[in-house]
Amino acid sequence: MNGLIRAGVSCLRTGAAHYLTRPAGGRVLSAPARFLCASADQQKDLGTMVKKDKVVVFMKGTPAQPMCGFSNAVVQILRMHGVDNYAAYNVLEDQDLRQGVKEFSNWPTIPQVYFNGEFVGGCDILLQMHQNGDLVDELKKLGIESALLDAEKESK
Repeated sequence: MNGLIRAGVSCLRTGAAHYLTRPAGGRVLSAPARFLCASADQQKDLGTMVKKDKVVVFMKGTPAQPMCGFSNAVVQILRMHGVDNYAAYNVLEDQDLRQGVKEFSNWPTIPQVYFNGEFVGGCDILLQMHQNGDLVDELKKLGIESALLDAEKESK
């Protein structure tokens, strides 16, 4: 409930309009306009966040201190490929962000990985891409050469 109130207040602070209507029953209806506004603002913010960097991860904890095994696995996979420069957002610090990113991607779990603003998937998808070699190709499309390619070249 506090999150909904904060979202409504945030929406009102931004100067967004909301309308009070009084249907035939005499009840005042105002919540839908406020919450639609807050939801739209959050979706717009998330759209900006996922495009901020080539690689963006919404996770539990931070890359330096992941707070769940799945988030840790994503960090380790990226590290193996030499991807150290990416935006990471700790969803444990903001419950609105945690729920909002799930709605934004239509994906129910955290962590969530984005490449160039496009949703890739969670831990299981990233692990599968790592195992079948697709991750190397996707990183190359981002202009990132996987460290695993360098290690492969050195071993030959």
